[in-house]
Amino acid sequence: MIPNCSKCQSTYVYEDQFFFVCPECGHEFKEEDTVEEVVVVKDSNGNPIQTGDTVTVIKDLKVKGSSTAIKKGTTVKNIRVLENPVNGHDIDCKIDGFGAMQLKSEFVKKI
Repeated sequence: MIPNCSKCQSTYVYEDQFFFVCPECGHEFKEEDTVEEVVVVKDSNGNPIQTGDTVTVIKDLKVKGSSTAIKKGTTVKNIRVLENPVNGHDIDCKIDGFGAMQLKSEFVKKI
């Protein structure tokens, strides 16, 4: 079985003698290199955050497409840490009054 690319997670990897090659990003790797990397997300104080934690927003955050902002001190419960962050947003959550959204870990602190 051929693994996904360990760099970009592409499924178009092919085998070339002793290596696996990704045609999308050009990454070459051995099967031993495909060990799952553990993603450690840290809050603004450097404390590790995990899925299910409760965090507090440390500054007012403007919400794109909304006239209101998420206020400093807003508590967000039961967060989900994303394995593949999108534009630096590595926390998925639901905030009362705003709904589902993604946050950057640098703007929250763990409770």
